[in-house]
Amino acid sequence: MGQIYVVGIGPGAYEEMTIRGANVLSQCDVIAGYTVYVELVRKHFPEKEFIVTPMRREEERCELAFKEAEKGRRVALICSGDAGIYGMAGLMYEIGRKYKDISIEVVPGVTAALGGGALLGAPLVHDCCFISLSDLLTPWEKIEKRLTAAAQGDFVICLYNPSSKKREDYLSRACDILLKCKKEDTVCGLAKNIAREGEISEILTLRELRDKEADMFTTVFIGNEETLVIQGKMVTPRGYGRERNRI
Repeated sequence: MGQIYVVGIGPGAYEEMTIRGANVLSQCDVIAGYTVYVELVRKHFPEKEFIVTPMRREEERCELAFKEAEKGRRVALICSGDAGIYGMAGLMYEIGRKYKDISIEVVPGVTAALGGGALLGAPLVHDCCFISLSDLLTPWEKIEKRLTAAAQGDFVICLYNPSSKKREDYLSRACDILLKCKKEDTVCGLAKNIAREGEISEILTLRELRDKEADMFTTVFIGNEETLVIQGKMVTPRGYGRERNRI
């Protein structure tokens, strides 16, 4: 019986991958993944066989991984960040219903929210939520509702897939929705190419964020009403000060 591991490889650099993830890849016969992600690991595992498919071919990629596992091989399907956060873990289980003899194991990784958050400082210390602005799989109307609800609840919001060539204005549209509930000077942050060549980060206000360019390799952080800048870092207090005052 074959075995498939769905592995989150972290935000980019090999050093950002978990030890468990690296060990699993070293023990597998085949590594399958999206073109960009395969290139991030290929040089570290040059002896492996690779299955590569482009973007928007996720189901085909999963099927190919299962076909290899049916041969009794150990297969790793890799995802950027964590396999369970906008990754392939769910789809693998869905497709896996047709392959009942294949065992699936998910190996967690460092998602962009965590890698980018560390780069910016400590923006996610209190209640937070993740929202993808990509409407390929989720209707924009539902994304709007989620943005509104998160803003009304004063969550720290982490935006994935904020913009692309076909969705150039989606980040500004999202900011317009958030500005209905959040102040213009709300502290925000951008992290791009996390743990990869060209890594950059920037702290700015929600009003400034509205006119900022971003791409699919950018993760956006919108603070809550207490988020502030401390020594050039984006920090969301958890409330220890209030706790001390009650003592």
